[in-house]
Amino acid sequence: MKQLIARISPELHGRLKARAAAEGRSLNSLVEQALEAAAGGEVSPGEIRARIDRLGLRVVPPKPKGSILTDDEVRESLRGSGSPVLDALLEERRSR
Repeated sequence: MKQLIARISPELHGRLKARAAAEGRSLNSLVEQALEAAAGGEVSPGEIRARIDRLGLRVVPPKPKGSILTDDEVRESLRGSGSPVLDALLEERRSR
């Protein structure tokens, strides 16, 4: 494991520390994830959704009229779309 020393403002340090605490993890974990993302590494689905929201690009389809599809019906209707689309839709349904 390597160490990285960086000079940051006390304000930024405070915001990072508060965010890490709010997420129930260490400051090191938060910074490591941010650096990983900046270096082109893996980004969590939650982070992708947050970026989409910050850019104002989230598309919310209108609520369907009539009956709501079951999870199995959704899976079938999205077959071939790729798992990211299905994962995002199912996560959105779980958060309601």
